[in-house]
Amino acid sequence: MLNRRLLLAGAGGVAVVAGLRWLDGSDVKAAGPFEIEKSDSDWRRVLSRQQYEVLRLHRTEIPGSSPLNHEKRKGTYHCAACELPLFASETKYDSRTGWPSFYRPLPNAIGTQTDHVLLVARTEVHCRRCGGHLGHVFDDGPPPTGLRYCINGVALKFEPAPGEAA
Repeated sequence: MLNRRLLLAGAGGVAVVAGLRWLDGSDVKAAGPFEIEKSDSDWRRVLSRQQYEVLRLHRTEIPGSSPLNHEKRKGTYHCAACELPLFASETKYDSRTGWPSFYRPLPNAIGTQTDHVLLVARTEVHCRRCGGHLGHVFDDGPPPTGLRYCINGVALKFEPAPGEAA
């Protein structure tokens, strides 16, 4: 019979394994080669610490921490590492998850692969040009695609459309 101590020990063990895999971050890498390849030290030089941790180490920013959650202007969201246009503002919506969310990427903008970092299979989204980790895609989004591209705001740069206030 399963008792409370055994259940808590098992849950604690799973949490420790997931936490260690999250901290390591090195076993999840987008399959390359990519158009833009840089050494680790070069990426550290051109990215902020937060951008490096998300884009290169596949970490996740704190939910609700990105100013892009509240961005309402027309424009384009670009990869913060290589400037590739990734998402149009028309496809952004409030998913109430704490991260900027989109229902469709721009054509030829992203790549995907399966990751198991949290011991559950998820579809990781990365920039197709530099391999930077952007976030994940889930099948609980709005029409017309039914997809939710849940993207770390720190992995993005917003460029307002001409005529939109800067």
